[in-house]
Amino acid sequence: MTYEIKDKKTIVIASKGGRDKSYDDLVEELPENEPRYALIDLEFETDDGRPTSKLVFISWNPDTAKIRDKMLYSGSKEAAKSALNGVGIHINATDHSELDFETAILPVAKKFT
Repeated sequence: MTYEIKDKKTIVIASKGGRDKSYDDLVEELPENEPRYALIDLEFETDDGRPTSKLVFISWNPDTAKIRDKMLYSGSKEAAKSALNGVGIHINATDHSELDFETAILPVAKKFT
């Protein structure tokens, strides 16, 4: 799921992805120059080969976004996180390199297994 702030005060669902969607599909949903929040149910294998999953909250606040939007999303992040029960992993991303699955997302998720 991706979330956006409407009218500078309400966090709403911007898009939903089904179980058939991939992490890359989620990244494509994130606008290049606008902040968003995202929530994923990340399924992966632990280092010892066990299948597991974790809920991951991503705060997408690109460097190229407008200053006012960046401040709005930064200020609302804690409220968004607290409304999503069961989320154990929080990731802040400001450019696409910080969204790379193999180098940025998966290593963080594996720390919590």
